[in-house]
Amino acid sequence: MQTINLKTLASALGLSVSTVSKALQDSHEISPETKQRVWQLARELDYVPNPHASSLRRKRSKIIAVVIPEVADSFFSLAIKGIEAVAQQKGYHTLIYLTYESLTKEQTILHDFQSGRVDGIIISLSGQTTHIDHVTALERKGIPVVLFDRIFEGTTLPRIITNDRESGYLATRHLLQRQCRRIGFLSVSDSLSITKQRQTGYIAALEEATMPVLPEYMLTLPDERAEQEIILSGLLTGPDAPDGLVASVEKTAILTYQLCEKLCIPIPEQLKVISFSNLETASLLNPSLSTITQPAFDMGEAAASTLFNLVEGKNIRSMPTIQCIPSELIPRRSTQQAAE
Repeated sequence: MQTINLKTLASALGLSVSTVSKALQDSHEISPETKQRVWQLARELDYVPNPHASSLRRKRSKIIAVVIPEVADSFFSLAIKGIEAVAQQKGYHTLIYLTYESLTKEQTILHDFQSGRVDGIIISLSGQTTHIDHVTALERKGIPVVLFDRIFEGTTLPRIITNDRESGYLATRHLLQRQCRRIGFLSVSDSLSITKQRQTGYIAALEEATMPVLPEYMLTLPDERAEQEIILSGLLTGPDAPDGLVASVEKTAILTYQLCEKLCIPIPEQLKVISFSNLETASLLNPSLSTITQPAFDMGEAAASTLFNLVEGKNIRSMPTIQCIPSELIPRRSTQQAAE
């Protein structure tokens, strides 16, 4: 049986091997008509590409890396699905690396990529990251990098974000409209871009309502679970305990629910809670959790599409450096008033 390879297709179509190869890779350099001719013959002859050989010719690994702080957060799980949806269409494998919120681990992971073992990187920064020298070092070596969700403000690298400041404002205003007057803000890192943006929105909503902005209501919880419980319990049981909470990350909302049950604090009667969260079970919690639901899948998809434009050498000057995909506020019982 004849082996069907690029030379076979090129000879049958009267095209160069290079043109056929680029057409099969959906290169922007090849016209749609030529691509259609190549794809049709490839299907008819049951052409199966040799990924190992092609990667050697192009010096590509056909692998991209996704570097994230954790996978327990539902946002990152959904974002990975969006990334993989694009990667699979491109014939790429995706490797997932976890930093566990550690800058040192993040630096080690990215240093290993300088050898060219991956064709591109999508990264959401750790909670300890205050500079991105280790990220820009990859760009200088010609390895494409895209930041998503947890970005760095002072960079020209492509960034995929959501409207965090506006969402922080809307979440806080939602609690104010539910008659909350002592509203807390929970985070896990002061350095994260998403924390800064969401907290800025929180402050703006309080100032607009002429409510005091009190530092004691803005908690940054430590890494250790036991310490988190002590600090948050102190806030929830203090003489001026909040009657509303904005949880800037999902894990702080879950901790709040658990502590409220332990401390016999009823939600929403005594404390109303809204969280940035993509939990599919948010509507099943008791009470159901009001959320700022981020477009995690779409953000992952956009990050991957941007990365592959860079990997394939497409001209992306016309594309925005920052792509912002809006989140959605979904009110549920955790912020409900008695009369509703």
